[in-house]
Formats: sequence, structure tokens, C-alpha cells
Amino acid sequence: MKSLLKRPWFGPLVALIAVYALFCGLSPDTFLGTANLVTMARQTVVVAIVAVGMTLVIVQGGIDLSVGSGVALATVVIASLLRAGAGPWTAAMGGIGALALAGLLTGLLITRLRVTPFIITLGGMSVMRGLAKGLAGEQKIDADPRGLDMLLAPPAHAWMLVPPGVWIAIAIALLAGAMLTYTRLGRHIFAVGSNEQTARLCGIDVSRVQVLVYVLAAVLTGVGGVMEFSTLTVGDPTDSLGLELDVIAAVVIGGGSLSGGEGSIRGSLIGALLMTVIKTGATHLGLPNWVQEIATGVIIVGAVALDRVRRRR
Repeated sequence: MKSLLKRPWFGPLVALIAVYALFCGLSPDTFLGTANLVTMARQTVVVAIVAVGMTLVIVQGGIDLSVGSGVALATVVIASLLRAGAGPWTAAMGGIGALALAGLLTGLLITRLRVTPFIITLGGMSVMRGLAKGLAGEQKIDADPRGLDMLLAPPAHAWMLVPPGVWIAIAIALLAGAMLTYTRLGRHIFAVGSNEQTARLCGIDVSRVQVLVYVLAAVLTGVGGVMEFSTLTVGDPTDSLGLELDVIAAVVIGGGSLSGGEGSIRGSLIGALLMTVIKTGATHLGLPNWVQEIATGVIIVGAVALDRVRRRR
């Protein structure tokens, strides 16, 4: 028990269980049910996948404010390729590839120009949003999803329990968690985030680690864009406004430190689920959207404050 209490993700897990139990008690007729659980799992997929990439970025001491614009750009690229006659998986890989290129450029700018990630990704947020609007002609792109919409549709077989996209998100989380925990790259990511200068003295190629992390995070943002397109079935350049706040909040709530060197995939998934449970519960209770936004802001500030207190102790 003492070991569990020291885990950064244990507190958020307790909070998740408590909040879920609270909403089940307040709205048992609608909130407590298998259908609602599946719906919440579907609604968590995009944030969860992008949060996995954000965890890597935050653990190595960076930040990425461009993920919302990246998801929107991916949906536009996918819709454009589908409209041009490309196959569904070719279009999906095109969206992911476009984001991978953006991640490579972001990583190179950060490492070569030695500019803080906050500034580079803030600029990237605006650039990618502008690119999405330019490619789409500042309007939504309608396209036949050609099967991509089945990723988050109700499962075709009862044994699947949840849509394929949920299983993909789980697989991504398991692979990323194993990479962070058991591989040399994972150890290097933690080392760079803990102390960049010490990592350099230990012989770690810090620049290469940083570039690779931003590319991996961008690829996962592209996968999140594929899942978003599966839900929307259109390319929307104005989609996912504010997604970066939800993603960063999920990582911080799950025990990730904005100072770098600390965080876990497990904690980020718990944070993403907590955000979904709160939003879904507020909807079931008929609370207006502005109340949900206030709650999200309070959660973000509270999580950062708790992280500071924990680090001082």
C-alpha cells in the first residue's frame, strides 16, 4: 500500500473511481450502464492516443501546443486524399505522414535554433491550422470514408466489446508504456527530461532523442486525426480547438511533471478517462458547457499545484 501511495498515478486513479461512483449515484438511470461505458471509451480515444505522444514530450522536458491543429490538419489531408480517389488506408497513412513531417520539422527547429518548445509549437499551432484551412478552402471537405468510419463505430461482433479504435488505443498505450519502461530510448527520454546537461555528459545524443520524441508524438497525433475523421467523416480545419488543453491536462493529472523527467502512460490514460467521465457526467446531469470548461480549468490548475507540492516534498 505504501508503494502504491507513492505512485503519481494512484491519486488520479482514486479520483477517477470516486467521480465515476458519484455520477453513478446522481444519475443511475443513464450513467450506470454498459452503453454509456462504451460511449465514454469511444470519446476518450482521440485524447488518449494524443496524450500518449504528449507524455513522451513532457517526460523529456518539452511541450507541444500544436496537437489540436495537427489533428485538424490530419482530417483535412485524409478527406482530400479520399476525395482524390485514394484508398482508405493510403489516405490514413497520408494524414499520419503529414504529421510526422511536421513533427520532424518541429524537433529540428527546437534542437537547431535552441528556441524553447513553447514558442516553436505555438507557432506550429498557427501554421498547421492555417495549412488546414488553406487545403480545405476554409470549409469542410466531405468525402466517402470508405470504411474508416468503422474504427469508432459500434463493433460488428459482440466479442469485441468496444469499437476497433478503442483496442488500437490500448495497443498503442501498451507499446508506448513498454518502450518507456524497458528500452534504452525510454531511459534516455527520462534522462533528458530530468537533467539535459547531465544527460549530455553521460554520452546521450540529446538532440537526436528530442527530434525522435517529437516525431513519435506527431505520428500519434496523426493517428488521433484518423480516429477523429472516423467520428466526423469530414475534413474539418476548425476541428479540435482546445484539444491541446485536454491532452496536457490528462498528462499532468496523471502525474506528469511540466518540469520534465516524470510521467507515465498509465497515468495519462487515467487522466484522459477522468476528463471524459467528468464531461459525460456533467452532460447527463444537464449542466451547461461553461460549467464543464470551468471544471476542466480548475482540474488543470489543481493538478499542477499538487505536482509542485509533491516535488517540494
